[in-house]
Amino acid sequence: MGPHPAVAAIRLAVRRVLHDILTDHEALQTAGASRHPSHERPPSPLVLVACSGGADSMALASALAFEAPKLGIRAGGITVDHGLQAGSDLRADEVVLRLRELGLDPVEATTVTVGREGGPEAAARDARYAALDACAARHGAAAVLLGHTRDDQAETVLLGLARGSGIRSLSGMAAVSGGPGAARRYRRPFLHLDRQTARKACMVQSLPVWDDPHNADPAYTRSRLRHEGLPALEKALGKGVVEALARTAQLSRDDADALDTWASQAEASVRDATGLLECAKLYALPPAVRRRILRRAAIQAGAPAGSLFARHIEEVDRLITGWRGQGAINLPGKVVARRQGGRLVIRQG
Repeated sequence: MGPHPAVAAIRLAVRRVLHDILTDHEALQTAGASRHPSHERPPSPLVLVACSGGADSMALASALAFEAPKLGIRAGGITVDHGLQAGSDLRADEVVLRLRELGLDPVEATTVTVGREGGPEAAARDARYAALDACAARHGAAAVLLGHTRDDQAETVLLGLARGSGIRSLSGMAAVSGGPGAARRYRRPFLHLDRQTARKACMVQSLPVWDDPHNADPAYTRSRLRHEGLPALEKALGKGVVEALARTAQLSRDDADALDTWASQAEASVRDATGLLECAKLYALPPAVRRRILRRAAIQAGAPAGSLFARHIEEVDRLITGWRGQGAINLPGKVVARRQGGRLVIRQG
């Protein structure tokens, strides 16, 4: 008799991602060998799982521990202690013990200091990813697996919709995303699986899980959405809302990627010989393409991407589409955008 369907589903999802990681790793090794020939056998890739001790990440850790050895991949784990709850250090130690019992190595816990910029949820996320990036770099990990599920994806799409963000925000979380110097570091094998599948997989394997009280705390926006917003939508619209939102994320991501490529290709054609943006040529572009070029120019000038919102780009865009002799536009990072002689000048100070 084979494994329980929930266990089979999580293992298959992880197996597919590990095959992708192995393919990427072998391609890098081949490229490196051609530049620096060596007779030494390259080490097998290391894949880490980020584990909070919750059902999603424990299910992910168990599947990684089962599948990685069969592919010759080393498997380790990391848990991040945000220090936001009493006894969080003890809980981190428990997670480390559970990961080691699964056979993962190396395993470590790291403590972070959560700031306040962007609100508690964003600050905790920033601190967590900084810790994961540092750990991956320190161990030379080929990838870090994250336990985000289809339910998390649906919540992310709705949060982007509520902010009135563009199509990139509606595209949710990517199955593959990067960190500093590693464009494909983070992998999310469970984006097509629901949260209940992960929880069921833990239950049938007798894996102890921890339910973070913050996930049920109405003080957090995502918690309210999870326990009030999505159930209300399903009551009003019927079942299938989560699946539909996840499909919307993928369709939006495909569209956003295409528009980003278009903007990247068009940018050179709207700059003059000195590199300044020409307003007349920008005006001729579709708004979605033009605004992407403006956003990229602002970031290149020093505006922090995380602080650059749609309203900022809309104001800069009006220097092109609604020019009435208005003054300069102040952007985050002390970046200033102004129109001069038919050119758009974006620079700091």
